[in-house]
Amino acid sequence: MLEQYLDINPEVAAAIAAGKPVVALESTIISHGMPYPQNVETAFKVEQIIRNNGAIPATIAILKGRLKVGMTHDEIEYLGKAGFDVIKTSRRDIPFIVAKQIDGATTVASTMILAQMAGIKIFATGGIGGVHRGAQQTFDISADLQELANTDVAVICAGAKSILDIALTLEYLETQGVPVIGYQTDTLPAFYTRESEFGVDYRLDTPKQIAMAMKAKWEMGLKGGVVIANPIPEEFQLDRGMIDKVILEAVAEMDSKGISGKESTPFLLAKVAEKTKGSSLKTNIELVYNNAKLAAQIAVEYAS
Repeated sequence: MLEQYLDINPEVAAAIAAGKPVVALESTIISHGMPYPQNVETAFKVEQIIRNNGAIPATIAILKGRLKVGMTHDEIEYLGKAGFDVIKTSRRDIPFIVAKQIDGATTVASTMILAQMAGIKIFATGGIGGVHRGAQQTFDISADLQELANTDVAVICAGAKSILDIALTLEYLETQGVPVIGYQTDTLPAFYTRESEFGVDYRLDTPKQIAMAMKAKWEMGLKGGVVIANPIPEEFQLDRGMIDKVILEAVAEMDSKGISGKESTPFLLAKVAEKTKGSSLKTNIELVYNNAKLAAQIAVEYAS
């Protein structure tokens, strides 16, 4: 049934069939996260980092209505040039993008869905979505969190994006039974910075420990994903006081313009990049590289 919608790259399909390590990658970071050509250069380097660490990359998107698991370089280039013309696609959007035979860039939620369809258990991204600031009034909560509650994929990230309400995001994940693992850290990293004032559920210090915990969870039938929070390398983190001030200013501007829902994260990330004179974009790129490396290492251990 899925074959009529799903195209798995032959290299990725062969790796999955052979039980070899595969790492899924999202595509919203390509279309909406960075300008061209940095987005395409970053996507190619992320795939190379995964290969260098012993796994096969599978960048995921929807092109002309086809669910693509494992994109070619030409397809990534096409997506990067199209940019904001590509629809940011979450769970609710998938059937309509397919039916209209148009292009969609996958978020954390939709990448998890397509990865599970293909049989991929490990996914590297920048930061997960979560409960937005002011959600008590707006009910603006990312679909990523509900997907983590229901879909058996581990997400390696640099914590929750610091544009979010991190405390409420952690509360939501706890309620849904989603474990938050800190890789070599006791506190949740906050995307641009290595630490926040919030603790993780469990600290694990090796990729093997993480892979064993994932295996035990799913073999026991405990549904849902795992958040693996991987702090950005120290030399690339931003000053916490500075970034907190910039985010507050960006959130205030977003509210004044009435921007909400799926448009809020791209607006905030672009505004933060502007206010930090591009330093946040460099940090964003470096943390994605760092997450790709760890994801590949976990995938190798999980496959073994």
